[in-house]
Amino acid sequence: MARKLLIVMANTDPRNPEELGAPFFQATVAAAMDYEVEVICTATAGRLMRKGVADKLKVKPDSPKTVYDFIKDAHEAGVKFLSCSPNLDLFEMTEADLIPECSGIVGGAYLIEAVMEGEDTRVLTY
Repeated sequence: MARKLLIVMANTDPRNPEELGAPFFQATVAAAMDYEVEVICTATAGRLMRKGVADKLKVKPDSPKTVYDFIKDAHEAGVKFLSCSPNLDLFEMTEADLIPECSGIVGGAYLIEAVMEGEDTRVLTY
């Protein structure tokens, strides 16, 4: 049985916040089930790793929880968040611009290796 879940957020667009709840909720559930969970934010979803973005978004307009609250819940459950290195250039960010829950910056080779060589890994994409 796989022990690691890799969630790749590439097509999830912060301009459509209703799309953002499921990946973070599922990451939190998987971590609570004692799976190792990594969320890699790349492409447009990479904006969510910038300070001040996710805390202005709500999955549901009248919800008291922001998308950043979902990220913090997942992080507290043990989810590791990573930003794809091209996002820094694409969105004119530096490492200092990233939220504290983002524990690192990875390149494309990291993702490919995790998918292709991680016999113990399952991948979900959003």
